Amino acid sequence: MEKPIKLNYSSSNLLKFLVPSLMGILLFMTPILYNGEITIPIAILSKFILNNFEAALPGVMTFIICITFLGTIITKVFKPNFILNSKFLDTLFNVSPLWFSSRIFGALFVILTFFKVGPEWIWSENTGGLLLNDLLPILFSVFLFAGMFIPLLLDFGLLEFFGALLTKIMRPIFTLPGRSSIDCIASWLGDGTIGVLLTSKQYEEGYYTKREAAVIGTTFSAVSITFSLVVISEVGLGHLFVPFYLTILVSGIAAAIITPRIPPLSRKPDKYYGDIKKEDSELIPENYSSFKWGLKSAIDKASRNSGAINFVKQGTQNILDMWLGVAPVVMAMGTFALILAEYTPVFKWLGLPFIPLLKLLQVPEAKEASQTLIVGFSDMFLPSIIGASIKSELTRFVIACVSVTQLIYMSEVGGLLLGSKIPVSLKDLIIIFIERTLITLPIIVLIAHIIF
Repeated sequence: MEKPIKLNYSSSNLLKFLVPSLMGILLFMTPILYNGEITIPIAILSKFILNNFEAALPGVMTFIICITFLGTIITKVFKPNFILNSKFLDTLFNVSPLWFSSRIFGALFVILTFFKVGPEWIWSENTGGLLLNDLLPILFSVFLFAGMFIPLLLDFGLLEFFGALLTKIMRPIFTLPGRSSIDCIASWLGDGTIGVLLTSKQYEEGYYTKREAAVIGTTFSAVSITFSLVVISEVGLGHLFVPFYLTILVSGIAAAIITPRIPPLSRKPDKYYGDIKKEDSELIPENYSSFKWGLKSAIDKASRNSGAINFVKQGTQNILDMWLGVAPVVMAMGTFALILAEYTPVFKWLGLPFIPLLKLLQVPEAKEASQTLIVGFSDMFLPSIIGASIKSELTRFVIACVSVTQLIYMSEVGGLLLGSKIPVSLKDLIIIFIERTLITLPIIVLIAHIIF
């Protein structure tokens, strides 16, 4: 029997892994008591900005959305080299026709709403005004700090460490290869879009089969902690963030176990993209324990990080990507959906089949809650925006949890999946959205009845 390998690393490289990773865990994952409420440090920082600059933020977000629109127009029409030759700027402004149209509508809606001109049904306090004055300021403040500090979780080896520890549970429980644990953690801790991009890239490189890529993209591209914080704050239950996020974890894991084993995901072929399979580079070598291999991978990752300047650059790019990329889509999709919700019976009709189910589960205000279960397909914030006016705290809690666990939002993850090489269709996404709703709803309601 060969002797276990002894790791050789300097204390400075170990600290490069430990210090930023622990700071990230402290900021994003450590619940603390503040002003009588349990919250996380990143939320306290965000609330400070929101409280002190609340009056100015609608104007700031109007400016940001218009800058995104103008940058996209300039890129499409004039094709300036300084944008096309920059990977970051090209990704930000050289977008597909679908995203371009969302930026056009986002800019139009935000200008009409800010100046209160044009049809009132666009800028009223229940449609565009609700998004510009309530939601977008929250997004601005959360994205500011989340974008800057999320590299602490992603770039200093934390994912590699936990990825190695979780390799032995991914295949039997989730029918996925061990390396996918890194994608999953990146989504849960970072953002669903990160998960989709990681998955798509590794699928194209031959690390995942079509089925595995489809499962990871639609099951683990989860809403981040910071997005979840926005959702629970929107329904006025920010003080319940910890039980809220634990509920999401429990119901999300249940959905992740069940949905890969039923159609349409179970029917995806186990074939590789271009029939090219890469050898799995994340198999734990002999003589390494999971812990030692995870520690080695984490220290290697941290030691390759190029320091404070790169950290600030990466954080700034994250912030701009979130502000410029997400805000116009939220304004466009959100206003459209709120107009439909406020002035048409479309979502009420679509939500009717859920009323008996909600009544059976003893959810108060079942009729009002039913439409929120469908409206989330267009954008993840809309159920919470519509549900914020519901009186029952239990119902608002259920709406917030379900909106996060549904996961397939066309304004973000859904649109990205359709635009990627991951083999899923719009029909697949609609079916998976409904499946996730039906799987997670009873679990969430059960926990909600225990809490309330």
